[in-house]
Amino acid sequence: MISPSAKALSSRVFLSLVAGALATLLFHQTTLQVLYWCGVVARPAFRMAVVPPFNMPMVVSVTFWGAIFGVIVGFLPRLPGGTVVRGIAAGLFALLMAWFVVRPLAGHAAAFGWQIKPMAISALANLMWGFGVVLIHPLLSPRCLLERSRVWARHHLAT
Repeated sequence: MISPSAKALSSRVFLSLVAGALATLLFHQTTLQVLYWCGVVARPAFRMAVVPPFNMPMVVSVTFWGAIFGVIVGFLPRLPGGTVVRGIAAGLFALLMAWFVVRPLAGHAAAFGWQIKPMAISALANLMWGFGVVLIHPLLSPRCLLERSRVWARHHLAT
C-alpha cells in the first residue's frame, strides 16, 4: 500500500516534470522561434538535429532538461513577491544550470565563452521558461483542476 505522503510526492514530481516540459515547448522554444523570425538568431527553434550529451534531437534534449529543471524548481521554497519574482528566480536557475552544467556536459564552452549576444539570447529564453513554469505549475495542481471541474460542472450542467 502506498502512503498518502508518497502519493503526494510522486504527484508533485510528475506535475513538476510536465510543467517544465510544457514551459520548454511553449515558452523557451517559442521565444527562440520568434527571435529566429525577427532575424536575431540564425537557426529556428524545435530543431531535430542530434546533439550531445545524449545524442538525441535538440528539441527532445532541451525538453528533457526543462523537465528536470522543472522538478527542481517545483521543490524550491516559495519566494515572496508573486509570480514575477518566482519567474525570474526560476529562469535564473535554469540559465545558470544551462550555462555551467548542460553546456559543459555537451562539450561546449561554459556561458557561451562569455560572448554577449548568445548569452543575452539564452538569458531571454531561460527567463521565459521560468515564467512558463511558474504559470503552468499551479494550473496542473490537483486542487486547481478539481476546482475548475466543479466550476465547469456547475456552469454547464445547471442549464
